[in-house]
Amino acid sequence: MTNHDEAAGSSGIGDMHGSAPHDGGPTVYTGHGSSASVDGGPQVTLRTPAELADALPYLLGYRPEDSIVLVALHDQDRRGRFGGRARLGIPPHPDDWPSAARQLVQGLVTGSERRGARPQSMVAYVVQDPACGETGRDVMERLRPLAQVLRTTCGSLDIPVVEALCISDGRYWSYCCPSSDCCPAEGRPMGLPGTSVLAAAATYAGLQVRGSLKEFRERLSPWETSAALDQEAALDAASLALVPRILDDGTREDVAAETLGLAERVMARLAELSPVSGTLPSDLRDDELLAHDEAAALILGLQDRTTRDRAAAWMEGAEAPVALRLWRALARRCVGSYGEHAAAPLTLAGWVAWSTGDEVEAREAFAMALGADPDYLFARLLHQACNEGLDPESVRRCLRAERADRAKGAAGQGHAEHAASLCDENPAPATPAALAPRQGRAGTTGRSWHARTLPRRPRMPRPSAGRRPGSRSPRALGLRHRRPSDAPTTGEASRRSADDTRSHARTRPEPGRTTGEPRTGEQGT
Repeated sequence: MTNHDEAAGSSGIGDMHGSAPHDGGPTVYTGHGSSASVDGGPQVTLRTPAELADALPYLLGYRPEDSIVLVALHDQDRRGRFGGRARLGIPPHPDDWPSAARQLVQGLVTGSERRGARPQSMVAYVVQDPACGETGRDVMERLRPLAQVLRTTCGSLDIPVVEALCISDGRYWSYCCPSSDCCPAEGRPMGLPGTSVLAAAATYAGLQVRGSLKEFRERLSPWETSAALDQEAALDAASLALVPRILDDGTREDVAAETLGLAERVMARLAELSPVSGTLPSDLRDDELLAHDEAAALILGLQDRTTRDRAAAWMEGAEAPVALRLWRALARRCVGSYGEHAAAPLTLAGWVAWSTGDEVEAREAFAMALGADPDYLFARLLHQACNEGLDPESVRRCLRAERADRAKGAAGQGHAEHAASLCDENPAPATPAALAPRQGRAGTTGRSWHARTLPRRPRMPRPSAGRRPGSRSPRALGLRHRRPSDAPTTGEASRRSADDTRSHARTRPEPGRTTGEPRTGEQGT
């Protein structure tokens, strides 16, 4: 689950938020039917289920879909100041609802306690559009057991749910209000977007709802058009040409230089044109400026983790927005059996978004990267750090230092372990603390993210239902289709034998593991 801290979807990754939705002071909920005012500084006061329902997109920064959302309330006497917010996709099978509720509640409570503010109460939302043949009321009744599970799970921790709402088909229902006068069985219509008191406060503060979760994902999701067949054929050709070179220590650095040089040329091409209004037109134009063979070469080249992390240095200034456009475009090109390869560009997109202050897109990109490859350590580290509210400046300092070293021709000379490799000879847990600079050997300052990376097993691409008839994949041609990141980096070869023994003993996913959730005891890069 993802953490948008105080001061987690269909992908199996939740979201946790915590900052106030506007700069004018805390937002409070005084309780259903209450008209009490709240003393103190400037505040936005929500008093009714209608106001809570209308406020949800502004609490998250986007419109959730197919989601369970919990909002922590602090203080007492039914004057709850909004704290952390958590989101998780609604599991399709009701048998999974109790475990999802425990994951969501415990994650939000733990995150709040870590910051010294245990919630006094909660507001719960379940959001889902009707399926074919369903009405909004049908959805409300079908999700009633889920709302009850959320209430009992919170209650088991002595945290009452003061309001539980279902939002579906443009209407809302309260699971807590017994009055048919204010909360009728047919529900009540949602207000017009932007007309709630919180919407007004957010507009005054310069904040806005940035579309729906679906719209975020579409910008980063693989093509599903006929052009995907041509792109997959280009990826097959690039795999045959580049993977053997990346696996060869003698030519790996040449491929890295070619990949980064091509990326710089494409970014210059993207930067030459003036911005286009609207996300879809902008993405379509970027797609037109990137040839299939260029996209394939970049996607395969970025599977080498050293190359990928050098590319991560394009994270600020004028380079950042152009790099973000490129990483989005490459994520859309990871089609067919190359879906797992999207973990690299998705993580880079998330990193640039986080580095430039866009935590909403960052979390979704990290979640999608872990959905593509649950063992992708780079995404897992950055995802957790973003969730924990760490300052990305600590990572930027590492990358700036490495970039400066390479510019001096001393890459790898000044640091026994560099930030691009994301590995260390002393095992350490993959926690946000691993992102901070640390003391190296002999008292020197090491700028590495010291999380242990074990050699990864080769992975075969998943078969593609849309492969062009007659096209031959790397597997059909006898090439062992393995990710370049499976190859040992410099200095790892001597540890390969001992590490392989532990690698083959790693556990398989536990039964019932949510899609996108990291495997127990296994890490990737």
